[in-house]
Order: sequence, then structure tokens, then C-alpha cells
Amino acid sequence: MDGAAEIHHGTTIALGSYAALIRGPAGTGKSDLALRCLAIAPTALIPSPALLVADDQTEISLNGDVLKVDAPETIRGKLEVRGLGIVNVPATTRANLRLVVDLMAPERIERLPDPAPNTQIMGVDLPLLHLAPFEDSAPVKLLLALAQLMRKPN
Repeated sequence: MDGAAEIHHGTTIALGSYAALIRGPAGTGKSDLALRCLAIAPTALIPSPALLVADDQTEISLNGDVLKVDAPETIRGKLEVRGLGIVNVPATTRANLRLVVDLMAPERIERLPDPAPNTQIMGVDLPLLHLAPFEDSAPVKLLLALAQLMRKPN
């Protein structure tokens, strides 16, 4: 239903207008992974800097067949950095949700998932990426997945 909005537990980052919702239980590294994504400069693989959409709570609304993501106003532009506190970071106010990332232990992640996993939010199918949040390559994998989606024709 158009205009419907839900709050989802998770942290969301964006590359351009494409966003990824990072999900996992409390304390599993959602904010830490987002922070590491924000610190990566653009490269040939990752065309633009990542920006925070929302930390901890993401507002998702359905607009036609597109999911829009935003932060509740009280937490907009704020990221919890364990050991440092709440910090202000570069943020964007709205983006289109194009990817869901579920955090899990490395031994649970398939090397070559076939078929590629999907999930559904508010009736919309989305690609699903499984990541081990504290692997050194995790932020690059997340941003690379978003960048690949940006390059695909709609």
C-alpha cells in the first residue's frame, strides 16, 4: 500500500540513491560496519562515498514499487560508535532501498550462493547479502554489492 511506513531495526547506508539495510541482533556490528563503509574513499570499484541514512532504526516507506528509506528525525546524521559515543556523520535524508545485508558468522556464509538469495520487505523483493561484519573485506563487499546494483539497468 502506497505511503505506508514501517520502522525496521537496522542501520542503513547509501551510495548515491541506492541504499542497503544492515540487519542483525543488537551488538553484532551493524553500526561498526556502517562506520567502516563511510570511511572508504571512492575507487574504480566504488564510484562515490557512502553516506549514512539511519543508524539503529530505519524508516521504510512504500512508494509505488520502490522502498524509500529515511531516519527518524531524532537520530538523523548520528551514528553510535562503541567506545566513543554518538557522533555526527555525513548523511543523506532519503534513498531507495536496493539491498538487504544480514550479518552472520563467517562459517555460515556460502562461498558462491546459487541462486542468489532474496528477501522481501513490505511485499518488495530485494537481493540479500550475507556478511561476516568484522572481516576486513566486509565494508568493501557491501559497497561493491551496492555499486554493482547501481550499474545494472533497471
